[in-house]
Amino acid sequence: MQVPHIPLTGSCTLVGAGPGDPELLTLKAVKAIARATLILVDDLVNEAVLVHAQPGARIVHVGKRGGCSSTPQSFIEKLMITAVREGEHVVRLKGGDPYVFGRGGEEVQHLGEAGIRVEVVNGITSGLAAASSLGAPLTHRDHAHGVLFITGHAKPGGRMPDWAALAATAHAEQLTFVIYMGVSGAQQIEAGLLSGLPGSTPAALVQHASLPTQRQALTTLDQLHATLVREELGSPCIIVVGDVLRGVACAANNVPELARRMAV
Repeated sequence: MQVPHIPLTGSCTLVGAGPGDPELLTLKAVKAIARATLILVDDLVNEAVLVHAQPGARIVHVGKRGGCSSTPQSFIEKLMITAVREGEHVVRLKGGDPYVFGRGGEEVQHLGEAGIRVEVVNGITSGLAAASSLGAPLTHRDHAHGVLFITGHAKPGGRMPDWAALAATAHAEQLTFVIYMGVSGAQQIEAGLLSGLPGSTPAALVQHASLPTQRQALTTLDQLHATLVREELGSPCIIVVGDVLRGVACAANNVPELARRMAV
């Protein structure tokens, strides 16, 4: 179906605010925020990045976090469409990157169906920041030929990843797992991955990556869930699994024992 042409004077930009550290905001993101008249802010965005907004800009918080009360996605999309048609310069400010588990694709699609072109400004995704904060690469010629970014949380009624099948592929192809939104399903993730990966495979949990409040724990795959519970880590938390973590200097209990298990 052909979308009727609607003359627009406003604009819409999806902006990735990065993992949390306001200094990781891109220059292009700063420019987009500075020219916005309406900024719709996600829950995980650091408020410090809003210092770049013009004094007259309207700032609306539309928090969305799993397990908590959230602004309906349909309402957010309707607000964006209405504002653009009224001549507003809208910035949809998202934590991390809009196209990495940020529902950016859904928003671009819905606005496109309304005849609105959307610009996307990428941000540093939290999975990359989490690994870097540990001093670990996500790929390494000796340890990992690739990296798999994957969600540990399915939408209501959706199918969870086949962790056993993914583990077999990761083992054969030397891949690093970077798992988003995996806290609530950590026990199932551990069990599934253990069907194809050794229990001694290094794993890390990173909460609030790149922020002063960051907490992390280095462990092994067979102790993933137990470590999460013991260290009382919670969302937002990135789970990294793979040999790229071997030798990482990270705060952990009983380091000699941990090193022994990783060496198995």
